[in-house]
Amino acid sequence: MNQTEVIERMRPVFDEVFSEPVVLRPTLSAHDVREWDSLAHVSLVLAVEHAFGIRFRVGEVEMTRNVGELADLIAKRVPKG
Repeated sequence: MNQTEVIERMRPVFDEVFSEPVVLRPTLSAHDVREWDSLAHVSLVLAVEHAFGIRFRVGEVEMTRNVGELADLIAKRVPKG
């Protein structure tokens, strides 16, 4: 799974977490979305883990700066096959 495929699969997750539509792009960050505060961030991380069947390690997500980096992290963690 590549970054583009992961971002496409993340669309419904973002739609679930945020009440306003978010246009996903690799450079999108929390600074670009008014609703993306710390509580929304936790909800987003939990929803992503559930949607992709993965678990992030402590501190792993905090190292990402934008949706593209998050998608790359997810792509590395999603089981192959």
